[in-house]
Amino acid sequence: MKSAIDAVLDHMMACRYDSLPASAIAAAKIFITDTLAVGLSGSRVSTVAQVKQAVAGWGDAHQAQVWATGEWLPAGSAALINGFQIHNQEWDAVHEKAVVHPMATILSALMASAQQHQLSGKQLLLGLVVAVDVATSIGSAVTSGLKFFRPACCGALGVAAGICVMLQLDRATSHNALGITYSQLSGTMQAHVEGSPMLAMQIGINARAAMHAVDLARAGFSGPKDILHGPFGYFKLYENEHDIEEFFRRLGPQHQIEQVSHKPYPTGRAGHGAVDGLLQLRAQYGFSNEAIAAIHIEGTPLILRLVDRPVKQGMDSSYAKLCQGYIVACALLSGTVSVTDFDAEALQDPARLALATKVSMSLNQCTDPNALAPLTVKVTLTDGTVLQQHLPAVLGHPQRPMSPLQQQQKNAAAIASCAVPFSDADWQELINAIDQLEQVQNSNALVSLLISQHYR
Repeated sequence: MKSAIDAVLDHMMACRYDSLPASAIAAAKIFITDTLAVGLSGSRVSTVAQVKQAVAGWGDAHQAQVWATGEWLPAGSAALINGFQIHNQEWDAVHEKAVVHPMATILSALMASAQQHQLSGKQLLLGLVVAVDVATSIGSAVTSGLKFFRPACCGALGVAAGICVMLQLDRATSHNALGITYSQLSGTMQAHVEGSPMLAMQIGINARAAMHAVDLARAGFSGPKDILHGPFGYFKLYENEHDIEEFFRRLGPQHQIEQVSHKPYPTGRAGHGAVDGLLQLRAQYGFSNEAIAAIHIEGTPLILRLVDRPVKQGMDSSYAKLCQGYIVACALLSGTVSVTDFDAEALQDPARLALATKVSMSLNQCTDPNALAPLTVKVTLTDGTVLQQHLPAVLGHPQRPMSPLQQQQKNAAAIASCAVPFSDADWQELINAIDQLEQVQNSNALVSLLISQHYR
């Protein structure tokens, strides 16, 4: 059997734009649109200003731009900010089997690289599809729970693969780029446990690191080679257990961009099932919030690990986005969960906090440490009635996809929340450009549409 890293390199060398199935290209365009909308919305988060202040001293090369406001920066710096904007509201797409948010790290870096090197839309699409294949196939092989922040770590390896494919680098240079990227991987689940904004920053840091790794490889610098199965390779150092057969099943037969899930709500994905089930129950039975005595979620080990945390006074938005009780309370009050639910005023709302305390959680029979489904939502009403909804898959998963209308509504809400104004006409022009991305000759033309008219 060939080694895992040889399989990655074989895949990179074999993939060409003309060999991509129409379904993979269509999925790539859908998730590019979704991710750009989320990234523009992420410009509203106050800590973006702090990141920009720090990055301002890291060089002034005009290689790529910050989305929404258009600052020209070194490509790695632009990718760091854009990656942070994509993930800072927990609204970006996720590959559930891998537990990897591939688009945040990958698209922020690949678009910055495409802008730097003035690559075409076809090159961007090919690089993206390959990058997602690599990142999610590695993540999908893992059979133990998260300890390092897998979205950033696997995402960075995907970035390196994608940029190498976009630039048509040879096998030896690509191998070095992957090894140099591996040598810089970072990201800890401690940031998740604490609800730290560093969780999203780990996305940006790894996006930039992978871009710099490709630069080093192109300059002739050598990296370690056996980075997946070596004695200190990814599967042994970053993860506890893995199934290599799952890696080979994922890499190649079907492009993994078609297996990515939308996130309908700007919260941790582990909190979405409770919202999905609860809103289905309320649509069916029409109960009021006042009629709810208790809500109980029976979830997988990963769901409880990620969002079973107590609601508390003085929460910040990073903590609240990963608090199941608070997420449920927001959905019950408005029928959805929006970015404004995590603004300071909402976080201090006594009615919302009181409703959140009615939520409890326990483990179901699932033993997979990486599963985000199935789960069961139970609502006990004040008259003693118990209502129940079981979910084998959560809204947004390929087995239960969001409709095109739901996708459009999510994107519209994201654009409306951007820190700077975008008109409906501006957004439609961007959508049209993505729909015809294979015809774009220079990615600068696409990125220019991500800059508000106020800053052009």
